[in-house]
Amino acid sequence: MGEPNVINRARRVLVVDDDRALCEMLRAVLELEGLDVMTAHHVIEAEKRLAEALPDVLVLDIGLPGIDGVFYCERLRESLRTRRLPIIAISGSEEAGRRARLAGANAVLIKPLDPLHLLATVDKLCAARAVEGGGDGPSPDILRLIGIGQRQHELLTDAYRQILESLLDALESRHAETSAHSRRVSAYATKLTLELDPSLLDDPTVEWGFLLHDIGKIGIPDHVLLKPGPLDTAERRCIETHPLIGHRLVGHIPFVQGRGIEIIRSHHERWDGRGYPDGLESGRIPFAARIFAVADALDAMTDARPYRDSLRWADAIDEIVRMRGTQFDPDVVDALTAAEPDIKTSHENNPPRVAA
Repeated sequence: MGEPNVINRARRVLVVDDDRALCEMLRAVLELEGLDVMTAHHVIEAEKRLAEALPDVLVLDIGLPGIDGVFYCERLRESLRTRRLPIIAISGSEEAGRRARLAGANAVLIKPLDPLHLLATVDKLCAARAVEGGGDGPSPDILRLIGIGQRQHELLTDAYRQILESLLDALESRHAETSAHSRRVSAYATKLTLELDPSLLDDPTVEWGFLLHDIGKIGIPDHVLLKPGPLDTAERRCIETHPLIGHRLVGHIPFVQGRGIEIIRSHHERWDGRGYPDGLESGRIPFAARIFAVADALDAMTDARPYRDSLRWADAIDEIVRMRGTQFDPDVVDALTAAEPDIKTSHENNPPRVAA
């Protein structure tokens, strides 16, 4: 009897990627839009999936182990059965993306992957295939609905981005160093993440978590936030509420839900359980927050304050190493020592203030 008309069934997407966590994240995002998602983690598994049923769109990682994605894309284009199958290539570099296009990919998305961009690309390729297929595709009314849905996604994305940027602007207007600190510490944290687990950066909420980690300080009174000296006990308790305030401010926004909000809430937790706001210990602290805690401490120690001088870079590194296994995750500290030359380059390109 053949396959049912595409109007009467959910669109199928096959995701081929050896990163199981990324596969599950993409499955969750695509299924929320009513898509039927299959996954495969290598080419042999992908071949089995394609033999069972052709998807409407194939999402293919270029960096597959064994038979890489570019070669596999070429093979798919040589087959009569799959030569017209829409393929979205996922690549870690512009050069690999260029090779994927030459191999026959219809679209290329560069990591870190934006799920909303992926959804828009899937919709676009499905619509284009329907137009090519004539009677097998959706009606013009369905295509118009797809376009409306895509525009709504874009408008919602822009609205969320404007909200977050406005909050950052409001915080920076109160604290001149917030913007420079956010740029430096985000660069440090990104390099540490690349050393420890590059796949974390496929989650776009991580970058927002790095940038917005101190957003809760917008709710801290000026006499505490801007005090030109050490804080007393009551003031310290006040400043320690900023992760919870940040969680309340932006926790409902999709851009930060997941690892991003974990960074905002937990970047002041300690490995020994003596941090705040939740007193989490060791492995109970979200991994991205453990990474960011080291980057944040490094920038804090090498930046001058009105009430203390900055530490020399080498002294700050030594202090973090000394706190390995007490304040900081030992694995993250080890990654810092391994990536330290690269991180120091970021420090030198965007130096913090030095004491007068």
